[in-house]
Amino acid sequence: MLKLHVVQAEFGDSLVLEFGTTASPRFILIDGGPPFTFERSLHESLKTLLPAPRVLEAVVLSHVDEDHIAGLLDLLAELRRQAANGETPTLTVKELLHNSFSRTLDPGGGLQSRLRDALRAAGAAQQMALASEAALGIGEGNSLRLAALTMQLPINSGFANDLITVDTAGAARAFDNLALQVVGPTQENLDALAAEWEAWLDAHEDAVAGGDPFAMANSDRSIPNLSSIMLLAQADGKTILLTGDGRSDHLLSGLRRAGLLPQTGGSLHVDVLKLPHHGSNRNITKTFFKTVTADSYVASANGKDDNPDLTTLIWLVEAAKDQGRQVAIVVTNRTLSTDKLLEEYPANTFGYTLKVLPQNQRFLTISLA
Repeated sequence: MLKLHVVQAEFGDSLVLEFGTTASPRFILIDGGPPFTFERSLHESLKTLLPAPRVLEAVVLSHVDEDHIAGLLDLLAELRRQAANGETPTLTVKELLHNSFSRTLDPGGGLQSRLRDALRAAGAAQQMALASEAALGIGEGNSLRLAALTMQLPINSGFANDLITVDTAGAARAFDNLALQVVGPTQENLDALAAEWEAWLDAHEDAVAGGDPFAMANSDRSIPNLSSIMLLAQADGKTILLTGDGRSDHLLSGLRRAGLLPQTGGSLHVDVLKLPHHGSNRNITKTFFKTVTADSYVASANGKDDNPDLTTLIWLVEAAKDQGRQVAIVVTNRTLSTDKLLEEYPANTFGYTLKVLPQNQRFLTISLA
């Protein structure tokens, strides 16, 4: 059995993998969505999906972005509160899979120190800068790791140097009938991103320290989206490609490094592909849709930052039509781009179906096997 439950996370991601057997299902949670996701949808979704005694084999954070991590922080906070009050826990988490900023991009701590010093130098009048996504994501990642350590949860067990990459993963990780293969990031990706962070600080450090609102507002462009843990889930002959907020060229290099794509040319077909970065056209190309194909494409987005981008959806349906494939597009929210797609690229003409999570439901399910 393999199912993907897509939780309503508005502009973020929160996914539940279900595998095992109908009589004995098992579950992995990937990302928790932005603030309020836990209380509005994720908490009740987990209570509905997981039979007693409610166990998560693993919780995976793809990367330290608020729209992926906030719900996980709330989940662990609730479990810690229940333990402190002597209450029966809502559920049990067996382990955490998470690449902290310090482990991936800043093992020496120099980048974090420079960013903190620059924000601190901005002064009390610029405390809004502390809420910039760049600083917030790093802090939240550290908070998640601390919470897991406090709960004595194993973190990244079995991965060399406590780091999850294609290079450290080796063979696929087995969970009952499920195999999780790491397909991103590669160490090469992380090295390049670390260099980008350093270059950004070199260019903007003085401006941030001086309270330049433009520099601070753009600090979130340095968020390590591209360090996303990306996974290929396989069970009973079915496959789901989970891409976080990664970039398609990084994903292709990871798939090749993992031996899932030839070094040149070739293609890969999966049953379900979660669109990278909520369907942003900055993370994907039309060529990618012809190289990695799927029967179903998932976009968790509500129109914020124009996600899913209309361009992305057009590339998807055009690539599928060119290859004679019938595809399903599954979205958590109706947006201007989905409406425009239906209007300008009719489903009957382009051979796709569009499924939207109903407003009164907390999650939708894609059943594969």
